[in-house]
Amino acid sequence: MTHEIKSPKKLIEVALPLDAINAASAREKSIRHGHPSTLHLWWARRPLAAARAVIFSQLVHDPEDLWYYQNPGKEPNKQVRGHWTKSRARLFKIIEDLVLWENTTNEEVLNVARAEIRKSWAQTCELNNDHPQADELFDPDNMPGLHDPFAGGGTIPLEAQRLGLEAYASDLNPVPVLINKSLIEVPQKFEGLRPVNPESHRNRDLIDKVWSGANGLADDVRYYGEKLRELAEERIGHLYPKVKITKELAVERKSLEPYVGKEVTVIAWLWTRTVKSPNPAFSDVEVPLVTSFSLSKKPGKSAYVNPVISKEGYGFEIQDGETPEELKLGTKTSRGANFRCLMSNTTIEPAYIKKQAVAGKMGVKLMAIVAEGIRERIFLPPLEDHEVIARSVVRRDERSIHVPLANDPRNLWCLQYGLDHFDKLFTNRQFETLLTFSDLVGDIKDDVISDASKSMSITDSTKLSGGGNGPVAYGEAVSIYLAFAVDKVAEGSSVICSWSPLPTKLHVVSTFGRQALPMTWDYAESNVFADSSGNLSRMCKLIANALATQSPRHSSPSSSKQADAQSVELGGRFVSTDPPYYDNIGYADLSDYFYVWLRRSLRSVFPDLFATISVPKSEELIATPYRHESKDAAEHFFLDGMTEAMGNIARKTHPSYPVTIYYAFKQSDTGTSGTASTGWDTFLEAVNRAGLSVTGTWPMRTERAGGFRNKSQNSLASSIILVCRPKGTQADSVSRRDFIRELNATLPKALDAMTRESEDLPSPVAPVDLSQAVIGPGMAVYSKYSAVLEADGSPMTVRTALQLINRFLAEDDFDADTQFCLHWFDQCGWDAGVFGEADVLARAKATSVSGLVDAGVLRSGGGTVQLLRWNDFPADWDPQKDMRIPIWEVLHQLIRALRQGGESAAGKLLGCGNVQSRAEAARQLAYRLYTLCERKNWPEDARAYNELITSWTNIESATPQVIQTELF
Repeated sequence: MTHEIKSPKKLIEVALPLDAINAASAREKSIRHGHPSTLHLWWARRPLAAARAVIFSQLVHDPEDLWYYQNPGKEPNKQVRGHWTKSRARLFKIIEDLVLWENTTNEEVLNVARAEIRKSWAQTCELNNDHPQADELFDPDNMPGLHDPFAGGGTIPLEAQRLGLEAYASDLNPVPVLINKSLIEVPQKFEGLRPVNPESHRNRDLIDKVWSGANGLADDVRYYGEKLRELAEERIGHLYPKVKITKELAVERKSLEPYVGKEVTVIAWLWTRTVKSPNPAFSDVEVPLVTSFSLSKKPGKSAYVNPVISKEGYGFEIQDGETPEELKLGTKTSRGANFRCLMSNTTIEPAYIKKQAVAGKMGVKLMAIVAEGIRERIFLPPLEDHEVIARSVVRRDERSIHVPLANDPRNLWCLQYGLDHFDKLFTNRQFETLLTFSDLVGDIKDDVISDASKSMSITDSTKLSGGGNGPVAYGEAVSIYLAFAVDKVAEGSSVICSWSPLPTKLHVVSTFGRQALPMTWDYAESNVFADSSGNLSRMCKLIANALATQSPRHSSPSSSKQADAQSVELGGRFVSTDPPYYDNIGYADLSDYFYVWLRRSLRSVFPDLFATISVPKSEELIATPYRHESKDAAEHFFLDGMTEAMGNIARKTHPSYPVTIYYAFKQSDTGTSGTASTGWDTFLEAVNRAGLSVTGTWPMRTERAGGFRNKSQNSLASSIILVCRPKGTQADSVSRRDFIRELNATLPKALDAMTRESEDLPSPVAPVDLSQAVIGPGMAVYSKYSAVLEADGSPMTVRTALQLINRFLAEDDFDADTQFCLHWFDQCGWDAGVFGEADVLARAKATSVSGLVDAGVLRSGGGTVQLLRWNDFPADWDPQKDMRIPIWEVLHQLIRALRQGGESAAGKLLGCGNVQSRAEAARQLAYRLYTLCERKNWPEDARAYNELITSWTNIESATPQVIQTELF
């Protein structure tokens, strides 16, 4: 006899207050002070707010479904239904409070959420107290913990721990394993411990202070971080000289007059790469490759580098004022490695630069110096003694960091210019500095152990990796955060860093302004001892502040370990996870940048974790073509590996809870069957094959709008939260016809529930998110079966299922591009809209923004997208040569022709084969848009569609006459 587990639907399977979650998630992206992300960089982190809301709603029962389980065979009355509404509203209010940044560590708010989670668990245990495995699976005193098998930046395990749960993190990559240890394992181990540094025992205020949470650990990170800085400055401070402002420097520059005779601290040295001029007349001159001579664009404080050319060569001087137009692009002539010779104006081709770079013939030249002024930046010309100091540094122990970069031209753009090993990403001065910092981490660790031995009551000498919590383990714990500070310095100290002249951002831009290692032609070398961004003291303070303010109080024991998601043991825990996004980010390749320094600092602390020279890559579940024979082979690798990982989750997750999975993807590709998101389709295919049934999809605004340098660049607006449960062992197959019949019965109810504002759902799904949200109930129908069979007996693909689901939402048999345009027009009309929202809708419609631009129906740029009006369509359009013709394009080309050339012009266009085959669909679309414009009170737009509809008969009549006239 099979005993069914009674598992009521959870709130996330029914309803969510999306508006509140989205608002909090978007706001959080602009918060840095005290945020856990300031511990260490990781790519594509989920906001704390979203993770907290997802975990809470994943664990608490939906009131309606719980009632049916508790009252089998009964029908609810009006009073009961009212109770559901009030209970759901109460849960929504808990989430709305929970997601606010101000409440991240609010114990009162958190305790309400924790109590609700425990209450639901108690109800689950009561419902299943007669199950044969009740003692094992449903112990009221032992609630299952959370396991994230793709732990990454650690947001999900951290928020599970904050909600009072045991949290378990695992990842194949050692860097996120260590990040998770620093978030959920180490602070909990030393919770409530007072600091061990000598200052804390001398200062009366600190002696009497109550040290709660990780405050004591944070204080020690500050203290020993400052000690590390002082020791490093004693050793290498001479490599970072100050500048004395002389009268000569201040000649004709009023901005420097207040500083004459004073010594100022350098913030950064600005260098430009150089190559020998390709012009034979100047072949002995190293000419600069400069992308801009601008230093500051701040009104009233602007400055620029002015190149001075003479018979002997050239030099650089600094001028106050706005950058002249001819200097704004430096010596760069166009996108890519295209430059001009400063001496002769001769074109310098990319191939020439690459050849020079790979041969080791690319040089560097100091272009300017940025120094600290009185609440301002001072810009100085290159000084010979400063350049001599920088060039005099001799590298030591270079082989320890001489680790090759992966051969991934998609994400590592610097490879083709000879920067093919990690040690080459740093100047000699930067390299010596990072070696010094890394080595001092070990020395400071010994000091911490010595001080801890004098003040801690525990004498255990077990190492941190062995579970110790005494002086040795504590010293190793502090060394983790100091090693993180070194990593943060490394991020701001490479030859990839650049100088930002923007008025609000006059600073060094860090290495990872994007999820790649690009090539920069002029770079900024930070002063790590200056009081500015990129300095060691500031990094230690950022880390300590995050520790003190964000570490959960009174948390349950939690751990992080290195493991492959395809085989990791879950121990009956429930799962919420954020897996890799197909080929979107090369996590392993990029994280080597940090791994090489962490390994040098912490190999003695975690010998197993840092046993390899670089991060494991071959098993990483991303579709990187360079690691496989082809793009198709990479896709198969991802599909097979992700299927196994999801199957591992399906088999081992706790049966009473759904699985939640974050997914964000924007790449699409076009083939003979249309445009689709390969990553999204492939991932859903893996989920389905793994034996998971999708019970919900929720679009959440978890990505910050904007991009590198230009915040109006195109970027993702949403992550999709998939809610899944393991399929039943007796899942049947079903025919395509029956599948469509079930969709027709299911989706109208689901759509009505999502869009109707009511007491049950005070925050309906926004129109732009509706296409993605409706995938949930549609995929729930598809994925509950072992297979949906086509007429020939073959199993239906996920891509086909998505097309059928989307077709229902569109209520038409229009192509994917037209479906997008129709729904985007409903949302924005002809106005520009946010790229990220368009991207979400396009992916849901199995198309892409770039594909729509190529199709000629959409313009995109500056972070926005906008539909083309009929008068924006080209008059010379030739449908016979157009390989991609959406119905939307046909309709609006017909309107353009009608308005510009009358019925005969429209008839001529209608007579073309590629238009004629789409004529009826275009007419139906015109009816649809006319009705929509009438409803929205857009009379001018409605008139255009009405004119086409009323002229349709005459246009058709004109078609053969036009053809006949042309034939004879």
